[in-house]
Amino acid sequence: MKKQAVVINPNDNVATVVDDFPVNTIIHFYIGQSEHSLQLLQDIPLGHKVAIQEIKSGEAILKYAEPIGVATELIRPGQHVHVHNLESQRGRKDK
Repeated sequence: MKKQAVVINPNDNVATVVDDFPVNTIIHFYIGQSEHSLQLLQDIPLGHKVAIQEIKSGEAILKYAEPIGVATELIRPGQHVHVHNLESQRGRKDK
């Protein structure tokens, strides 16, 4: 199996894709030694994140086992995770 996305830590809820992938593509990736696959619900550009599990509105989005932001809406597995559904918490003094 050719790896098409990277999951850094088993606690991550997103993967980073290694190419441009159109909607409905089934991508393959590993979590630890375990192989997984997922059908994309949206186009995902190279280097962008895709949800690999459901992320509820208000939940942390985890990459490198660290929160990189908070979901602003329900994100389903296979959806693009980016500024349209993620709010960064870094550097915010109002929250």
